[in-house]
Formats: sequence, C-alpha cells, structure tokens
Amino acid sequence: MPVTGVESWTVIDDLWEPVAPAERYLAYLAGIERSPNTVRAYAFGLRFWFEFLGLRDLAWDQVGVEDVSRFVAWLRSPADNVVLLGDAGSVRSEATVNRHLAAVFGFYEFHSRSGVDVAASLVAWRRVSRGSFKPFLHHVTSGRPIPTRPVKLRVRRRLPDTLTAEEIVVILAACDRVRDRFLFALLAETGMRVGQALGLRHSDLVSRRREVTIVPRGDNANGARTKTQSPVTLPVSAPLVRLYSDYMHSEYGPLDSDYVFVNLWSAPIGRPLRYDAVAKLVGRLRARTGIGFTPHRLRHSRATELIRSGVAIEIVSKMLTHRSVTTTSDTYVHLDVDDLRAELVRAGVWDSEPC
Repeated sequence: MPVTGVESWTVIDDLWEPVAPAERYLAYLAGIERSPNTVRAYAFGLRFWFEFLGLRDLAWDQVGVEDVSRFVAWLRSPADNVVLLGDAGSVRSEATVNRHLAAVFGFYEFHSRSGVDVAASLVAWRRVSRGSFKPFLHHVTSGRPIPTRPVKLRVRRRLPDTLTAEEIVVILAACDRVRDRFLFALLAETGMRVGQALGLRHSDLVSRRREVTIVPRGDNANGARTKTQSPVTLPVSAPLVRLYSDYMHSEYGPLDSDYVFVNLWSAPIGRPLRYDAVAKLVGRLRARTGIGFTPHRLRHSRATELIRSGVAIEIVSKMLTHRSVTTTSDTYVHLDVDDLRAELVRAGVWDSEPC
C-alpha cells in the first residue's frame, strides 16, 4: 500500500480490473488485520474460484454446494478430461484444496452477512445448544454459532519432517558468514519461526541473562511477523550468546540499526534482512550440503527433540509460542516404535537388554 507500506493482495480479471466481490472480502480481511500470508492464500483461493466460474459461465452469487464439489474435482484433476481414481495423479494435496475451500466459504459467509443473497448451503452453521447443558468448547465460542464447511477433504496426518543433530551441525558448518551461522543456530536452539528471528531487535537479546524475547510488532520494515499476541521470553545457551557477540564484533561492527539480522554484503546495506534473502541463503546451503531443509524444519527438529527428551508438552508449547497446548500435542506427539520402546524402558516395564 502506497501510504502505510502494508502488503496486501487482490484478484483481477482478464481486463486487469479488480474482481469487486473478492476485493471487498480481501479488504475486509486486511481491515481486521489478518496476516498478510492469510490474505495472500485466500486471494489465490478466490483467484482459482473465479477462474473456475468463468470457465463454466457461472455467476458467483448464483452457485450452490454442488458447484463447489465440482470445483474440488477441478482443483484436483490435471485436466478437464481426466478422472482421478486415486491421489497419485492429483495436482494439489488435500490440505491445499482445503485452504482454497476456506477462502471460498469465508468469502460467501462474509457476503451473506453483508446482505447478499447466496445459496443457504454455502453458509452452513452448527447451532450451539440453548439448554442448560453446555457443549464442549462452549466457553470458547461464548454460545455463538460455530461456522462449518459443507465440503472438506480428509487430510492424512503426516509427521513433521525433522533433521538429525549431525545434519544440523553440517548446516551450521557450511555457513560462510557468522551472521548466517547465528541465524540458523538460533532457529535450531529455540525453535523460533524465521519471522520471529527476522523481527528481533538488539534490545530483545539480554546476553548477561542469556535470554531472548519475541516481541510482537506490526511495524517491522522487512514484513516479519511473530504470530504471537504478547511477548515471550526464551532461555538461550552460553555458546549461542558467544556466537551473537562474535557476530556483532566481526561483521556487524559500527552499523547503526535496531535490527539483529540485516543486509551486510548486498544493497541496501543495513536494512533488515527479508524472507526472500533467507530463502536464497537456504537454497545455497541446500546445494552445498545436499541436505533438504527449511527454517521451519529446524523448528520441527527442536520440538521433536525436546518431547523425546521428556520435556513437558506445556514447556514445549511455550517455547514454540503456540496459543494452545493442543496445537503442540496434535503436531508433535506421534511416537514411533523406538519412542514407545524408550518410554517403556524409562518406566521400568521393559527389558532393555538385547536378546
């Protein structure tokens, strides 16, 4: 945006004009300060929806749930004349399709509340009981209706991809710059999101107390987002503090910036490091090491390591800045046979000696 600098997204038609119904909904999402990543994802979902409607000459406010089911088939099929008999040939995963469906149903729910007549099947609600019995999660919904989607694909649960300790050591050793080594060491040790690291200020790091505080800020010049509503302070190790000190003395020098991670070797010098710069760095390290990793995979690795070491799920959830312990548990507490065996040995109900 030209005045605020806030990043936003919209959908345009074949004449390069904004699609008015989509623009209204996306502007609403931006107005209630939904994440730019969410607005972007929903914009792509609506782009595919209006493309689908155009191919079939359907009016956006004259469709029903049957058209949505055909939209799902269209998203999954590589071509209109191909019928999928399984998941092998699908061009989009179940999770991706569900993300686009979330955009579509959110779009129609918004317009139904704005007075637009749409098919009732596109705005389905599960009413909360008005009796004395309080249903599960009543305290969360405050008695309000809970929106549900009439069309949704079943997503197979997948374990998060992780790295071994040896692989993380190789990645850190492959970094030519202390800044880069400090960045990935920070992610690997704390389990931070990369956006949380890119938004760090020097005042957020207290070396003498070996602490780093993740502070939610809406004015990060590099667009970094913390995904937290309140500050969270995490402990860090002495070696990580020494690496930060080394970075400040050997590379950062007299540079005047509040941000911890900044451009040091490419223009504009001193500007806070951006997501795309980290993505290019990851690409170079992947090519150099042969290890297929992402910054988020370092986060998964740290969380899995803590849980397997017996750290309470509440502590892991706090470190990952999850809003709910349930989120942490659903994502990471999936034990394989080795985990089960280790727990039985730890409990003293399993013989650890080999046969």
